[in-house]
Amino acid sequence: MASETETAAHGTAHGAADAAHGGAEAVGMPQLDFSTFPNQIFWLAVALVVLYLILSRLALPRIASVLAERSGTITGDLEKAEELKRKAVEAEETYQKALADARAEAQRVIAEAKAELQREIDEATAKADAEIAARAAESEKAIAEIRASALENVRAVAEEVAREVVALLGGKADPKAIAEAVSAKIGGTRA
Repeated sequence: MASETETAAHGTAHGAADAAHGGAEAVGMPQLDFSTFPNQIFWLAVALVVLYLILSRLALPRIASVLAERSGTITGDLEKAEELKRKAVEAEETYQKALADARAEAQRVIAEAKAELQREIDEATAKADAEIAARAAESEKAIAEIRASALENVRAVAEEVAREVVALLGGKADPKAIAEAVSAKIGGTRA
């Protein structure tokens, strides 16, 4: 027991000496103790190597595969977008061509309809002109007949009136002389 007491006393004395001697040094941060730097640097290097191995074997391959997958997805999406853009341009060109063709066809149909309508109008006008000309000719003929008959009636009435006037005046009228006198006044010769 004596040796235990000595050891305890020696440890206590040594601890008190360390405390008195190292009391000022023990107060700071242990990481900044220069006497432990080589040990800290060794464990730092070990920790970095272990961390590097863990990252390079586990985390980095997963990150690389995710990045590659994302890159592939983005590339695929860009290719699909380019294909859709190309199809949209083709569809727009097809639409513009169809629209231009439809407009040209509409213009052609309108031109044909105008030409047909003009032809029908021309035919109707020619037919109407022919009917009007025929009616005008008939009317002229009827007017000429009416004139001739009216002139004949006027001549007959004039000759009769002249005979009656001559008879009232007490004279004898020569029918040939009365006819010549009426013709001279009215114009033309008796038919």
